[in-house]
Amino acid sequence: MSPLRAPSPLRRRRAAGPDDPVWLFDLDNTLHDASRGIFRAIDRRMGAAVAQALDLPRDQADALRLRYWQRYGATAIGLARHHGVNLRQFLATCHDFDIAPLVHSETGLAARLRGLPGTRIVLTNAPAHYARRVLDALGILQEFDGLWAIDHMMPMGLARPKPSPGLMRMVAARLGVPPRRIILVEDTERNLKSARQVGMRTVWLYHPGTPFSRQRNGRDLYVDARINRLGTLLLQARAGRMPGSRDRA
Repeated sequence: MSPLRAPSPLRRRRAAGPDDPVWLFDLDNTLHDASRGIFRAIDRRMGAAVAQALDLPRDQADALRLRYWQRYGATAIGLARHHGVNLRQFLATCHDFDIAPLVHSETGLAARLRGLPGTRIVLTNAPAHYARRVLDALGILQEFDGLWAIDHMMPMGLARPKPSPGLMRMVAARLGVPPRRIILVEDTERNLKSARQVGMRTVWLYHPGTPFSRQRNGRDLYVDARINRLGTLLLQARAGRMPGSRDRA
């Protein structure tokens, strides 16, 4: 298998120290609240695009979308593998809308990210052009060292996005650091599970708007810390309290 492409560079900060952590941040419903508008915008465009591409009624298109999302981690992968739909064109169509009015995040996010020790990379199943626009609208694009989007997750031309354990192994290999130094911050639990399988540390940002998010207070053994707000994690890490213990954040 071809190695994972390097993450797209954003803006370099100071060089990371040999023991500094590497933070992998999910985008939607982790760095911002996509459930307040962006998910609905993507959902409408994706439903229409699937129905048109496959000549299906909308209810059948929606059922197929859900099945492929559950199986592959991204609807577009199922469409590409089973129906010959062009993955990049499909994603571009579904994410082509005015993002700025729909973006919502915690206050003070840029300043808190700026104080986070280590390297910061966005790891998202969304397309790169969309991720950059969201980060720019949030005012935090410059706070990250790199971006891994679904565009970069195509070894040998086959998309392998989260929650693929193979992707997580390739991420660790490309970063060139022990997996224990890598911390994945995510709102989707199954992505955290595959990260733990390769030895990464994990932080579950619970968001009630995340599909299939479980309405409970506990967490599974593959989750090192559970938080309800990203600011909680950033402030604790800045103070030296790093995830990896079983203490609830």
